[in-house]
Amino acid sequence: MKQSQFELAKPILERLMQHGYEAYFVGGSVRDFIMNRPIHDVDITTNATPDEIESLFEHTIPVGKEHGTINVVWNGENYEVTTFRAEAEYVDHRRPTEVYFVRDLYQDVERRDFTMNAIAMDIQYERIDHFEGERDIEARIIRTVGDANTRFDEDALRILRGLRFKSQLGFTIEDATFEAMAHRMADLEYLSIERIMNELTLLINGAYVAETFPILHSLQLWRYIPYFKDVDVAAMKLNTPLEIESFLAILSYRSNHQAFKPLKLSNARVRTIQTFVSAIQSVQEINTKVQLQQFVYDFGIDVALQINELRETLVNNSIDIPTPVIFNASSIQEIWAQLPIQSRQDLAVDGKLLMQAFQLKGGPWIKDVLRQVERAVIERQVNNQTEAIIEWVKSNVKIS
Repeated sequence: MKQSQFELAKPILERLMQHGYEAYFVGGSVRDFIMNRPIHDVDITTNATPDEIESLFEHTIPVGKEHGTINVVWNGENYEVTTFRAEAEYVDHRRPTEVYFVRDLYQDVERRDFTMNAIAMDIQYERIDHFEGERDIEARIIRTVGDANTRFDEDALRILRGLRFKSQLGFTIEDATFEAMAHRMADLEYLSIERIMNELTLLINGAYVAETFPILHSLQLWRYIPYFKDVDVAAMKLNTPLEIESFLAILSYRSNHQAFKPLKLSNARVRTIQTFVSAIQSVQEINTKVQLQQFVYDFGIDVALQINELRETLVNNSIDIPTPVIFNASSIQEIWAQLPIQSRQDLAVDGKLLMQAFQLKGGPWIKDVLRQVERAVIERQVNNQTEAIIEWVKSNVKIS
């Protein structure tokens, strides 16, 4: 989203204001607008209640109505419109016992996490900045709204959010805010692993992760997070942004620890990580073009290119990788384009054909033979033709 996204959302503010309500853009979109960064979501805050919001717009979705948030669908785009709200006492350092709606903007923004996220902007792009967030943006400082210990005691996720903003923006964490982070770090144990992983995914991929990563160690953050507390994260060197799957693959390879269940990752993400771990192991065994061909075939062009892009991080973590003379993007792409087959499905034989040709029942032998056939086809020892492959197997494979 660009500034034009504010223009696209203006009719929502206009309708609210035409009916006597206040309405403002708020949060990350305002922060990013001030910083001239890409804007991903435009959020709106208003003193209209959820019921009043729903009554003014034809297409709404009550995504979080009990907390004051209504999703307004306008010209095919979704906008979260949230009622000014305040919060009662928090429990378990993660959720308030009660959310109640208020009519005053100040009460709404004073409950937010950091000053840079507590700036409201009206329909004329005039900003309402009760906590000098714009000053902190200019000074590149991350500072909580009000007392830092109170903010983090309310919701421990704000600690991770602050560190994530540090990694994404490169800002300095203000001293009192940092001290409160250190003091409340153990409260991370109250958070769901899903919320933690959402923040870590963004943090590890932040443009300033190299300067943020050592701070995580100094705060002893890892000792309070499942899985990470069982591995030596501090021994890992991270000098460039990484996708979380690549990060976990390198970490698990170094620590020989792949018990990802505590992280509650999807099966697809676990498979991706495990594939990367296998690729990291295999890439170290490449010494010849034939071995490179087999690697590219086994893992596919996408994984091969990603491993190549991870070269600096792998080397920094004492993981050998073939010289760029052998292993580089150009050679990977060339080999992939010239492979006789690019997957087992491309083979001119399958298990059923092998059973028929050798008049044998199914069993582990099929997997072994197919693997040998794949290698032979890749190395061009045999053409990928059914009869040629059968004859090659008869002459070169001992079936047991």
